[in-house]
Amino acid sequence: MRVRSVHERAFPAPLVTIGRLIDSLASENDQLWPRDRWPAMRFDRQLCVGASGGHGPIRYFVEAYGPGRSIRFRFTHPSGFDGFHGYECHEDGSAETVLRHVLEVNLTGSARFSWPLVFRPLHDALIEDSLERASAYVGAATEGRKWSIRVRLLRWLLRRVGVPSR
Repeated sequence: MRVRSVHERAFPAPLVTIGRLIDSLASENDQLWPRDRWPAMRFDRQLCVGASGGHGPIRYFVEAYGPGRSIRFRFTHPSGFDGFHGYECHEDGSAETVLRHVLEVNLTGSARFSWPLVFRPLHDALIEDSLERASAYVGAATEGRKWSIRVRLLRWLLRRVGVPSR
């Protein structure tokens, strides 16, 4: 089963400003990843091709990195997730810059069930939270999104079985 998930938002900021958000990932001064609400993104070294890490139980390594432009992570865990996720930014031809998160995976085995039931709603909420952080960073209006009942229930259940939510 093939999955492609895209989240994006346009910001009234230059490319260099939005690019700094990507470059800050997993650093002490991470301005993009919503680590106040979700497991922090961590790597075994500074952000560069080959750095290995992830967030919570999700593991990946940096497959490609264009400083100030894009980063792509290749999944290594959970099993059955063969693909990548990452951020990219580009100017849209106006005075805005688009920040996009793309996830593309081929799901096999139990991942065909765990993605739609567990991972997809959590992934969508996490990425929307990251775009909210980007909005706050550039001083744009935030949407003040609240998690759905399903996301709140999943987070509660995962905490009960010992999977950290932050």
